[in-house]
Amino acid sequence: MKKTTVLLLAGTLSAMSACKTTKTDTTATGMNTETNTEAKATAETALTYPDTKKVDHVDDYHGTKVADPYRWLETHNEEVDSWITAQNTVTQSYLGDIEFRDKIKQRLTEIWNYPKYGAPFKENGKYYFYKNDGLQNQSVLYVQESLEAEPKVFFDPNKLSTDGTVALTAFDFSKDGKYVAYGTSSGGSDWNTYHVMEAATGKKLDDQIDWVKFSGPSWYKDGFFYSRYDAPTEGNKLANKNEFHKVYYHKVGTPQSQDKLIYEDKKFALRNYYGQTTEDERFLILNVSEGASGANALYYKDLSDPKSTIKPLITNFESEYNVVDNMGDKLLVRTNKNAPRYRLVLIDPKKPQEANWKEVIPHSEDVMTGVSLVGGRIVASFMKDASSQVTVFDTNGKQLHNVALPGIGSVGGFNGEKNDKEVFFTFTSFTYPPTIYRYDIANNKVSLFRKTEVNVDTDAYETKQVFYTSKDGTKVPMFIVHKKGLKLDGTNPTYLYAYGGFNISLTPSFSISNMLWLENGGVYAMPNLRGGGEYGEEWHKAGVTPNKQNVFDDFIGAAEYLISNKYTSSEKLAVAGGSNGGLLVGAFMTQRPELAKVALPAVGVMDMLRFHKFTIGWAWVPEYGSSDDAAQFKNLQAFSPLHNIKEGVKYPATMVKTADHDDRVVPAHSFKFISELQAKGAPGNPYLIRVDVRAGHGAGKPTSLVIQEAADTWSFVYKNMGVNPYQTQQ
Repeated sequence: MKKTTVLLLAGTLSAMSACKTTKTDTTATGMNTETNTEAKATAETALTYPDTKKVDHVDDYHGTKVADPYRWLETHNEEVDSWITAQNTVTQSYLGDIEFRDKIKQRLTEIWNYPKYGAPFKENGKYYFYKNDGLQNQSVLYVQESLEAEPKVFFDPNKLSTDGTVALTAFDFSKDGKYVAYGTSSGGSDWNTYHVMEAATGKKLDDQIDWVKFSGPSWYKDGFFYSRYDAPTEGNKLANKNEFHKVYYHKVGTPQSQDKLIYEDKKFALRNYYGQTTEDERFLILNVSEGASGANALYYKDLSDPKSTIKPLITNFESEYNVVDNMGDKLLVRTNKNAPRYRLVLIDPKKPQEANWKEVIPHSEDVMTGVSLVGGRIVASFMKDASSQVTVFDTNGKQLHNVALPGIGSVGGFNGEKNDKEVFFTFTSFTYPPTIYRYDIANNKVSLFRKTEVNVDTDAYETKQVFYTSKDGTKVPMFIVHKKGLKLDGTNPTYLYAYGGFNISLTPSFSISNMLWLENGGVYAMPNLRGGGEYGEEWHKAGVTPNKQNVFDDFIGAAEYLISNKYTSSEKLAVAGGSNGGLLVGAFMTQRPELAKVALPAVGVMDMLRFHKFTIGWAWVPEYGSSDDAAQFKNLQAFSPLHNIKEGVKYPATMVKTADHDDRVVPAHSFKFISELQAKGAPGNPYLIRVDVRAGHGAGKPTSLVIQEAADTWSFVYKNMGVNPYQTQQ
């Protein structure tokens, strides 16, 4: 498939595995519009929280009355902005009093300041790569005539805004190399604006495409396909429910008003259409989704036939289908149809029935995570126990050889075109900084291309993988990273991070922020919970509705394993996760508040009864269920973090993290959750919220904001564990 560089399409809950943002008109509910600035004090922490007002709002779910006293926080207005300011003032005052916070930020800034490279990719005979010099807010795209030539800046997103909050989101070259279509987003929003520039001169053309979301530009002749929604209601662009996705074709040099509508379906408001052309521009493929759990339908159009129309290839939404590319008049498709860990098949669009499929690479014990058709070969990536393996096949599916990798870790790349002689890939692990390798396809030769140098001693740490038993007897893998020679005496500060959903796999990867934690004696633990994709669709389905509790049980089991095996204690354990992982942390802390000292739910889905009301939240219904269904309502109510905070319970020290421009998981989830926690939680631990301004769900966040957030996070964790990482230096 012709590769479109989509940089920020998928946030923590992938783009159509997603989470969104919301706003509601307070006047519609008769809420008091006066802002109450009084505050209440918590006895043991000496913190004063803003006195968040309550409104008399009750919903009826199938005969069950559920109060929603903080409904007014779903609206974006001056009153809510004042509340955010008040909450941030409390949080920043608390963080500012932590004596070692500045030292943590200083150390993070120091070790963050190293060159970061992306793997090169080739377009029209030239090489392109992304590079961040160290502390640049956004990575810069460079071009070079050959691998030995001097790189030149091709596109610098840092020039798009003074504060680094406008990010490059997508980048695609026309087939002749004359034009580049690129996308930008502001403040972390999922809304994209597309532009066009001349590749040779860098001249920006007048083309401007607005209201693009969950799409990538895909070229065909002198224009490109893209998907968009209608312009949202004025003032509510970060909150409106996203409905009726449409596919358009834009011709370079014409206004958006003249773009041709290629496909829409007025019968299905909640379907998304992601269009891509094959490398030779023979086919337009529409990936059609009804939710975020991966299952999709496929439509296609034969662009070589002027009379052709968009036709269905796969019409049901029972399995996942990803078109790799075409092989002549047939399509190479990776699917989990009758293959929970995926297989590769060849489908003839004229005879698309499964009986006519040709199996190219069969289902195996390892999960097939990705496929590229490059250099006359099929390069397939597999995952075994959450670690990468790569195998090369001929185009008939005959296994030729395995690609030599440095060890246990994660691989990304192998993208290229059918005639490329070489491709590049990146290998990384917890203590192995991203390293770029060059792969000679014909000769199966791997050579080091670019090594990453960091200002930490990565050899001082070890990684192990353990398998622990969850509540129902299921064996769950977990990676544990720490300094060599660690004493298992139950006193080690431990950071437990997980996700557990949407068929997303957590594999070993390098984090410079985590290195600060490790170099100060911390333990980093990452379990591969059910709901993820580490063992294919069966593992995923074991963690979706009505089985979502399995995910929480797996996370609880990970904490219990770390404590019982003396890695740590409940007083030295922090639990963290973002997006769907924020839900995970919220459920963990409301179900087992005594098990951890610190909880860090970030951009989390906390109101499980209303999540589907906002932006793209409807897409998560296949994963979670919906309160519109009576049986599913009961299931959701049982674990919804917002609805399970109990009066007088001492919860872990909590710092909820969100952003005012998050239009994936609406910040109202976090606003309502922290309000309930501050109102009901027993004193003794701080219950704070940290709201980033001019930021979104996480993708595209400027380096400066990322470093500040990391410094605040580690400071909060250490403070509440009673640990000063720089005690000996004072």
